[in-house]
Amino acid sequence: MSDPRTIRIYDDRAADYAALTDAHNAADPRLAAFIAACPKGGRVLDLGCGTGAAAAEMARAGLRTEATDASAEMVARAGARPGVIARQESFAAFDAEATLDGIWAAFSLLHAPRAELPRYLAAIRRALKPGGVFFIAMKLGSGEARDRLGRLYSYYTADELDALLRAAGFTITDRTFGSGPGLDGTVSEWISVAARA
Repeated sequence: MSDPRTIRIYDDRAADYAALTDAHNAADPRLAAFIAACPKGGRVLDLGCGTGAAAAEMARAGLRTEATDASAEMVARAGARPGVIARQESFAAFDAEATLDGIWAAFSLLHAPRAELPRYLAAIRRALKPGGVFFIAMKLGSGEARDRLGRLYSYYTADELDALLRAAGFTITDRTFGSGPGLDGTVSEWISVAARA
């Protein structure tokens, strides 16, 4: 995420975001599946970690857990969780080479400009060890738009996301569809995809 307006909204609304998402994120069965798919004691990254609820579950499960977010307030909250090493970082700054066993990107890359997503997915693929686990969740739709709070979103169809993941070198292992309310109160349709490097 690099849009200053979006980052500022997350800084300002971090407590509201935590109240809306923390309990759900910690109990998400897709997170449990991600943790189970990673090797015991593996090194993982929560990319766009928000307040760090998912990262905390990864750490609690014994994974070596790092978390990044562009929002300073989100990083402060994530870094306060036991076992989570958090740092402020934009998607564009992410640069690693075959060092991670898993990357969790739940509703974070939807803030990346559409033109940049192929580059970010390629960087994620490079950062994973062979067979590494990747999870991504995005809102369904098309184009780019700001929500009622002013956050910038990029929307994708299921076919578009599948094609982008395959082009980046991922093998898709599972898909889930759902809907739910966001921080702005709007109910949106979403897709999540699990994949392997």
